[in-house]
Amino acid sequence: MGLTDPVEAAFAAVPRADFLPRAQRSHASYDGPLAIGHGQTCSQPSTVEAMLRLLDVHAGHRVLDVGSGSGWTTALLAHLVGPTGRVEGVEVVPELAHTAAVRLARTGMTWATVHGAVPHVLGLPDLAPYDRVLVSADGGRMPADLVDQLAVPGRLVAPVAGRMLVVDRTEEDLVTQAHGHYRFVPLV
Repeated sequence: MGLTDPVEAAFAAVPRADFLPRAQRSHASYDGPLAIGHGQTCSQPSTVEAMLRLLDVHAGHRVLDVGSGSGWTTALLAHLVGPTGRVEGVEVVPELAHTAAVRLARTGMTWATVHGAVPHVLGLPDLAPYDRVLVSADGGRMPADLVDQLAVPGRLVAPVAGRMLVVDRTEEDLVTQAHGHYRFVPLV
């Protein structure tokens, strides 16, 4: 595919190692989840790639990244939307949110930010709507609160009960498709 492929170009521009704890950096090329502390992981690259392809992000999109963890997916999304877009990452673990924000700031992609999650609030509804929503944790059911934060048209990609779901919001309807089986940390 070459670097004309936007997802491949994002992976080349945003090294996973830059978003991992020091002890994990030598394992950055491993295609598996890596512990980042607090019971959380940085998802395996092939899964992140599959999710980004399903999400179909374009330059100028507004994107919500739920469960931003290390900040790597937020940075990948920021590369994909470019400076005309906006990416809001949200992370429930305050220490991870802080570390992710610091690492993301080092990239110079000022159009992306990682926020600490507000207790009992899923996503960042005050900043909605979003053209795309990426969820990197499994809540066991369709996250209706996040679907409500989608623009029309909009797309959400989320693991739900072990299946990767793609939800397209149109003027008339919500269309949901399942794409394979995956295992994620729980969405809290």
